Amino acid sequence: MKHLSLFTRLLIIIAIVAVAGVYFSIISYDNGQRPTANSQAKTLPIEAAAAAPGEARGALRVRPAFNYAPLKPVGGKLRGVVELGASGFNSFIVRTDAHRNWQLAQAEFDNSLLMENMASEEDIRRGLRAYIVGMLDYGVAGRDIHFVVSSGALKVPATQRIAGELTRMGYVVNKMTAEKEAALGLSVAQPSPFGDRSFVMDIGSGGTEISWLVNGKPHSATTYGSKYFEQGIADDTVATDVKAKAQQVPARLRQTCFIIGGAPYEMAKKIRHGKERYTVLDAASAYQFDKAKLKSGLNIYRAAAEATGCKQFIFDWDANFTIGYLLALPQ
Repeated sequence: MKHLSLFTRLLIIIAIVAVAGVYFSIISYDNGQRPTANSQAKTLPIEAAAAAPGEARGALRVRPAFNYAPLKPVGGKLRGVVELGASGFNSFIVRTDAHRNWQLAQAEFDNSLLMENMASEEDIRRGLRAYIVGMLDYGVAGRDIHFVVSSGALKVPATQRIAGELTRMGYVVNKMTAEKEAALGLSVAQPSPFGDRSFVMDIGSGGTEISWLVNGKPHSATTYGSKYFEQGIADDTVATDVKAKAQQVPARLRQTCFIIGGAPYEMAKKIRHGKERYTVLDAASAYQFDKAKLKSGLNIYRAAAEATGCKQFIFDWDANFTIGYLLALPQ
């Protein structure tokens, strides 16, 4: 080093200083300034996070969660309800208490095969007995088994035969109107702390009910269900009507929508985390379906989101308007 010229020594010192500066900059960046994949995902909307430029398909991303925990019943008793829907049967066994707290014990959705195989009165009787025996075996008392016909199912000819056979078997068949369904769905799907900042949408096969509270009283609007395609109705026609009905929801209640029904169920199934009670749906543009019923349901969902500007649609895995019917009974 002592044989080097002064100029050369200066160059070496400058180079050492430069290298040291780069080194310490890298250390500082790694220790707290580098953006991580997770922190970036948290700042992006769900739709944007799914399609962020350069993100690998299927990459891990942070999902929003809705962690509300409803009160569970204390004591109480088991009740059962069978819904005759436009696409088939849904059945629920629920434990309820004197304060109308409830917990789902068992559920079976969209048993269309049962309805399709009921060719004769004897087939109907045998199929309904199977439902009744299953509930009795679970511990539901015979007097606590109820049958409900949805407003959409009333338009289906097979439903009338099934309802008639139930009456002959000694059961009361409770026929719903769209307005009653909406009120019952609202009572069970909307958590009470959210009554002043949310609304409810139930996308059924035969109709969609949108409901909300004003001064503690239920209000609702009814539009097309997810099987509108069977009637040859255009998507644009349905979207226009859905938007008109959804815009009736007061602006202050559009922060959150609690959503139930067959099509939302399929959307939530794609992204559910474990056994969570509530799943926050992705934006409509994140979903693609091949089945006509699901495409139609997605069209309804998209139209409602565009009309209300709501960014948080929360699917409830347990709620159904028929459970609201059980809660309305004397406890």
